[in-house]
Amino acid sequence: MSLTDPVADFLARIRNAIRARQQKLEVPSSRLKTEIARILKEEGYIANYKTQDEQGKAVLRVYLKYGSGAQAAIRDLARISRPGCRVYVGRDEIKRVQGGLGISILTTPKGVMTGRQARREGVGGEILCEVW
Repeated sequence: MSLTDPVADFLARIRNAIRARQQKLEVPSSRLKTEIARILKEEGYIANYKTQDEQGKAVLRVYLKYGSGAQAAIRDLARISRPGCRVYVGRDEIKRVQGGLGISILTTPKGVMTGRQARREGVGGEILCEVW
């Protein structure tokens, strides 16, 4: 089975796992998904992540984070740039997500980073998704 948009699949699996109140989820690993997981951990949206080899396939295991009253750290995720409609922004066009309560994740010439980091570094790029 060939996925046309593995990042959208990754975000949908996270969303579904949170709604099902699961503690962890597994997805086929890629460098981009691992970078997205790294940013989510740094920003406090997930508890942890690990990459492992299982039966010769790389698997990314994401441990979800819940606060008091089983409230998930991630309220929602939205895919912005899609394979059919790429969304690029310059460094001055990076908007704040949910009034600064969320983050945007971008691929830039300096690597995958949050919108805040990209503004600080003075680079633009492709907006992959927004998390709040």
